[in-house]
Amino acid sequence: MTETTVDEVDTEETPQSYTSESAPSRNSAIEPAAATGRRKQAIARVRIAPGSGNWTINGRTLEAYFPNKVHQQLVSSPLVELELSDRYDIVARIDGGGVSGQAGALRLGIARALNAADAENNRPALKKAGFLTRDARVTERKKAGLKKARKAPQYSKR
Repeated sequence: MTETTVDEVDTEETPQSYTSESAPSRNSAIEPAAATGRRKQAIARVRIAPGSGNWTINGRTLEAYFPNKVHQQLVSSPLVELELSDRYDIVARIDGGGVSGQAGALRLGIARALNAADAENNRPALKKAGFLTRDARVTERKKAGLKKARKAPQYSKR
């Protein structure tokens, strides 16, 4: 039986850390992440993972779930801003609200997930574009004696 010395063990190649072979670039850090986005009454739970740019929203594609091109553009704007459109697969579960609220919630969820994946590189651009700010505007409640939140019944003098 042969004995190994400490010097022989140190010369063996053991990985110290798992890094990419290429030099790190701005878009090199691709990590899975998850986040939640909210807008009005809509809530979007978003998971991003390294991939080829596939979208799954409540089991449907982006084009099937948001047929309006404006909503598709709004939802994908954080990825376009960071030039990561084809590097992440996005899986989202959206509940509540209307179509515009759901699109806003999904955009915030994607931006937060990208921030969680690589805050050092992604946060400044996302913050400057305003994607990390929750839109706090919600529907105003109806008041007693009024027809809607602010609309009063017609006034009659006699």
